Amino acid sequence: MTYLADTVHTQLCGLWLSCMGWALTAVALGLVQWRVWVVSDREFISSGVAWVGLWRVCFNSHILVTPGFRVMYCQFMSLTETFTPPEIVAGQILMVLSLLVGLCANAGGVYALRNAYFGVEKNPSIRLLFYAVGALLMLAAAMSVVPLLWNLSSVATNQTIRFPPEFKMPPAPDSQHVGNGVWVGLVGTVMMVVSGLLFSHLQNFKPSVSTFLQR
Repeated sequence: MTYLADTVHTQLCGLWLSCMGWALTAVALGLVQWRVWVVSDREFISSGVAWVGLWRVCFNSHILVTPGFRVMYCQFMSLTETFTPPEIVAGQILMVLSLLVGLCANAGGVYALRNAYFGVEKNPSIRLLFYAVGALLMLAAAMSVVPLLWNLSSVATNQTIRFPPEFKMPPAPDSQHVGNGVWVGLVGTVMMVVSGLLFSHLQNFKPSVSTFLQR
């Protein structure tokens, strides 16, 4: 005889939010539009807009083309390069760590919900598991929010980057604004925070026990 755990709907919603937040964090990590530079010198940057991400700098050009990118020219940044600003280095490290911690949290959430739905006798152990998942989600959110807010602050204060000559970037933009990568990452971070709070909300948590245990 099957049964349904009717006390973990909040945590199930939290798992959905954590998966969505983790996915958005992964998308933000790969987007190049973290900082958008608007430039007037269009000798190389044909569109007058260049994108600075965590891993590469790109712009559309009719002169310079990276193989496989058609009309786009890109140069990759490494955390070991001297010109790479600290907020970019922090993003390369912390965003990857956030993905790893978030993956562990999602796996733990799936395992905890499986135990809750298919029968658990020990209430304290399942409670600790849910709390651990919530803590991991909070840690993942904290890791991602640091580089996100740091890069947002760098744009707000119009910080420049001394790119090497081969990047064909101007010493400073005419103006710059926050790109979609930061906003997507912030949405993902908020979702993971909410998910962590939901996993920690266990006041009325009473795991169901399978029918054969009740006999």
